[in-house]
Amino acid sequence: MSCILSSGRKKACKDAVGGLRKAYFVDFGDLGDVTLTDDEISGISGTFTYYEYDIKGSSELTQNVNSSVENGTTFYEQVLNLTFTKLTKEDNKELKLMAYGQPHVFVEDYMGNVMCVGLENGTDVTGGTAVTGTAMNDLNGYTLTLTGNEIAYANFVDPSLSVAGFLDTIAGAATGGTQREP
Repeated sequence: MSCILSSGRKKACKDAVGGLRKAYFVDFGDLGDVTLTDDEISGISGTFTYYEYDIKGSSELTQNVNSSVENGTTFYEQVLNLTFTKLTKEDNKELKLMAYGQPHVFVEDYMGNVMCVGLENGTDVTGGTAVTGTAMNDLNGYTLTLTGNEIAYANFVDPSLSVAGFLDTIAGAATGGTQREP
């Protein structure tokens, strides 16, 4: 049987922190061939442009296991909740285009891990808001929910690759897209 467990897990040290630092968006299908080594992304052959978004605060990646005993199926719902501060007409346009597409999203957490959300099937914008806030210290900006349904958890990018320039490193031909000051 191929479903036999292969290892255990000890209690982890208390040295982890939560939260996301950056998100990198790539148009669906532009990644080309992705090389996975031991379930980590170790190479990408496509020529693509990525768009970097700085994120802070209440942004998170949650991955839900969906398994059906009756149907014998399992898939992973990858839910990315992002918060962008400050409303702008330029962001209105870009976030509308994002909602129309199915981008692949690489996220970097505060532990230095980089993961790809929607590697095979891309992601869909499944919700979001543009809010002015009520009080002076309320959010003036956007919340966005992107959901990917995949056959595995979001793949980590091999940590031996440069986090700061990981897309350039693994793709060779990747180019950074524009990043505006909000």
